Amino acid sequence: MFKKNIFVLGLVSVIIFSGFVKKDSDIYFEINKSIDIFGKVYREVTLNYVEPLNPEEFMLAGIDGMLESLDPYTNFIDQDNQKDIDIITRGKYGGIGATVGLRNESITIVDLIEGYSAQRQGMRIGDVIIKINSVEVTKDNYDRLNELLKGDPGTVVKIDVEREGSGDIITFNLVREEIEIKNISYYGFYPEESNNAYIKLSGFSRSAGDEVKKALLELKEQKDIESIVLDLRGNPGGLLDAAIDVCEKFLNKGQLIVSVKGRDSLSSKKYFSYEEPIAANVKLAVLIDEGSASASEIVAGAIQDHDRGVIVGVNSFGKGLVQTLIPLSYNTSLKITTAKYYTPSGRSIQKVDYSEKNKVFEISGMIKQSEFKTDHQRIVYSAGGIKPDSTVSNKSKSYLVERLMADGMFFKFATSLYNNDIKSGLKDYSENELLKKFKEYIKEQKFHFISPAEKLISQLKIAVVDENLDGKFLEQLQTAEKQIDDSHSKELEKYKDDVIASIKEELAARTNGRNGRILESLHYDKQIESALEILHDQVLYGTFLGNRN
Repeated sequence: MFKKNIFVLGLVSVIIFSGFVKKDSDIYFEINKSIDIFGKVYREVTLNYVEPLNPEEFMLAGIDGMLESLDPYTNFIDQDNQKDIDIITRGKYGGIGATVGLRNESITIVDLIEGYSAQRQGMRIGDVIIKINSVEVTKDNYDRLNELLKGDPGTVVKIDVEREGSGDIITFNLVREEIEIKNISYYGFYPEESNNAYIKLSGFSRSAGDEVKKALLELKEQKDIESIVLDLRGNPGGLLDAAIDVCEKFLNKGQLIVSVKGRDSLSSKKYFSYEEPIAANVKLAVLIDEGSASASEIVAGAIQDHDRGVIVGVNSFGKGLVQTLIPLSYNTSLKITTAKYYTPSGRSIQKVDYSEKNKVFEISGMIKQSEFKTDHQRIVYSAGGIKPDSTVSNKSKSYLVERLMADGMFFKFATSLYNNDIKSGLKDYSENELLKKFKEYIKEQKFHFISPAEKLISQLKIAVVDENLDGKFLEQLQTAEKQIDDSHSKELEKYKDDVIASIKEELAARTNGRNGRILESLHYDKQIESALEILHDQVLYGTFLGNRN
């Protein structure tokens, strides 16, 4: 009987083991078969297509097409883009200290980092770059800007710009320097006379945790910190280790920060706080918005799940995927999604299911919204980003103001006003004067605004003509259209506060740089106003966190 049991057990083991071998051998057979087919197709097309092909570009197109079937975070990084990875991991690069963007189809300086060559040598926000080292730059070669502007520290880059108010081309010969990317854009007490520390964290490179610690220590030396607002709005994330390091400044030692789960149990790991927090018992509010992603959501999720602070703002982006960088040959690499992360309560905040109805994946439709509970038994949800404890929007209720913002009219107006007034000293305009000048400016710029209501009326007018309806109906539509058009000027008056806030923020950036922009924006910030109200009311703060005492 004993021998019989051994035989049966051995048979079961062989069957189970054989199952694993078969499954393993099946997938390796499929991989090898597919590589063989892909290689032959690539070779035949490259050699025999009617037009000569660039073998490298053709292969890159094949790789990009393959990876596009997965998620937008799995990418092949060629030699030209390898430096961008170094910037994320090292937090440094060789450049001029300027942020460049596309504004109204022109390559424009949108921000300057204080203390670096671009700012020191007189570049201004709003300057339009037309040439870099004899290469003309337009929106068509916008993707080459990194290559043209960045380089080894000590090298010189020649930049020609056009500046509103100046008829001549201005040429700058800028020496590239080692630019250290600061994760904290601004920190200080806000309001200035209060004991509330405000920290604007804009990224998660390797030094993020150290910068938060340094900021808190410096502020503590000035006066006691009674509350903290950690601003993660617009922060797209960065390194997982940096997110953990930031959490350790607020969470108790030994508390779970995040779990990372890969394809199998061997690639799963839990990360705990291993240091004593520098701000353990200070009241905390974390600001998030739709631009808060990845590492920002790890921090917000850990703070929320442990009821350590109140989350204020609007729903975060919803990126719960972890990427690993795998070095490849010829100085290239593969950034591949290898795991999902889960907040301490066990929820995944991933919003988009890239496997749904996608034949590439063996299993699809894996994301479902479920309930989870915080330490104080508050209900939180998975599958949709981090939902704030207090939802407050900063967006204007005016479609017109949003359109003016999107079209860069506040940016352009501030540039024009600053460049034309600086010769005689920038005047201290009243709000009414600013609004009047702004109305004149957008009229000069021929800014044409069509509201959603006007679009509907326009469609109705076409239908009336096509269907040969009563002409009186058409007249009524035209009258309504004129009334709506006339109301646009009144709408600027109605939402005057939003308009003035946007103008003043842009002007502050011209006169006082990045810090000026951030400080000015806080004066009109509904989300920070709400956060401060909660922090200053002990009962309300406790209620949000589910305190039962």
